[in-house]
Amino acid sequence: MPLDSEISAYLEEQKSQPPRSALTLEQTRTRMVESARRYGGDPPELVRIQNNGRYREYHPTSDPAAPTLLYFHGGRFISGNLESHDIVCRRLALASGSRVVAVDYRLAPEHPFPAALEDALAAVDQYKPTGVAGDSAGANLAAVAAAERRQSVVCQVLIYPMIDATRGLASHQEFATGWGPSSDDMRRGWEEYIPHGADPRDPRISPLFASDLENLPRAYVLTAEYDCLRDEGEQYADALASAGNRVEVTRRLGAIHGFIPLTGICGLARQTIDEIGGYLRRANF
Repeated sequence: MPLDSEISAYLEEQKSQPPRSALTLEQTRTRMVESARRYGGDPPELVRIQNNGRYREYHPTSDPAAPTLLYFHGGRFISGNLESHDIVCRRLALASGSRVVAVDYRLAPEHPFPAALEDALAAVDQYKPTGVAGDSAGANLAAVAAAERRQSVVCQVLIYPMIDATRGLASHQEFATGWGPSSDDMRRGWEEYIPHGADPRDPRISPLFASDLENLPRAYVLTAEYDCLRDEGEQYADALASAGNRVEVTRRLGAIHGFIPLTGICGLARQTIDEIGGYLRRANF
């Protein structure tokens, strides 16, 4: 399918910006937050939003029985925070009817693996039982948390997951450049996240290489057609299904990596969040 016209216009505008590869770490982090504010649109209102230390809770309803969904933001393990995905979490809370809890996990390189994973597991331990969700690097944390805490996690939503540190599948070549975040951008994130000497195929780093996939929480896996991470997400979904888990997988045609926060300019982003919300309502967790 052709690239979505609104995403195409966004990419054309991005040509006037310095490439990600030219940015310092601080510039990378600042740009991610500024981009979310510029392209996310007006933040929708909720019943209540509450900051709780490293967590921000989004309450779409006053019903105390509403399910809880932990959300881990993307950013290649090196960027992103509560602000970069604020509108995403607001929209997801309204679409799903769930209390969404955004997790401000520690970032590399100041805090390499396993710091972010430890923060993810601590969040599950605090809010269990819970669903987990995330995009890109955040989907990595959601997938590993679902495996490590499979008795406490009831469902997992993995949005264009970054789950193969070897970057060895074909989509990394097919969409290496020109379609938003590149394969080299992903390499930078992995290099900052993985400590020297660690095995990039460690399942807690690269869930794609996990062998123990039986009896995992039900999963919704979303990939983007024009994304270097597309193949690893779809291969992981296949592995989950082959292990006997309930899996729904959707390839979002016409989309690129990182399109979810573009809700102010991209109807496809808004539609996708609504569809994820519908899945969570059907999951009845």
